[in-house]
Amino acid sequence: MLAAAPPYTPRMPRTGKPFSVRMTNAGPLGWVSDARGYRYQPEHPETGAPWPSLPPTVLRAWAELAGYPHPPEACLINLYAPDARMGLHQDRDEADLAAPVVSLSLGAPALFRYGGTRRGDPTRSVRLQPGDALVLGGAARLAFHGIDRILPEADLLASEPALPSLPAGWRCNLTIRRVGRTTANSPA
Repeated sequence: MLAAAPPYTPRMPRTGKPFSVRMTNAGPLGWVSDARGYRYQPEHPETGAPWPSLPPTVLRAWAELAGYPHPPEACLINLYAPDARMGLHQDRDEADLAAPVVSLSLGAPALFRYGGTRRGDPTRSVRLQPGDALVLGGAARLAFHGIDRILPEADLLASEPALPSLPAGWRCNLTIRRVGRTTANSPA
């Protein structure tokens, strides 16, 4: 999948500052950030090619975890080098905020920070291990969240192997989302 949609470095809309996380996508739509802003689009911002299809494992994870009757339309793939971070943010670029966001952690463990729906709300941190899944839905759908830091792979639980396709110390996060509004004619 990464060969069909090579990871790229997105940029902040106003400043042009590069993200520390590399990204790519799968599905009919992919989330991108550049000088034009945050948005979903059907093609890779650098190659112009359509995003690859959602893998069956992603569709299965959505079906088992989302509790939502409509299929996902996007899977954002974040690749974190050992020094990468993701600042506190809300996932609010989707038209269908009733649909949850499903997040799957792979590779190195990370320290995940989350708070309330206002930027100034108190936050807490939890450790995410490979194989962990988070669902932001209901009242938590618009919770501020981010990754404070990637933890050394030595911190992996003994029963959890690192993802062999990632470089040592890297983390991969799959964020599965429904983007558009659902209607009576939407696919189930």
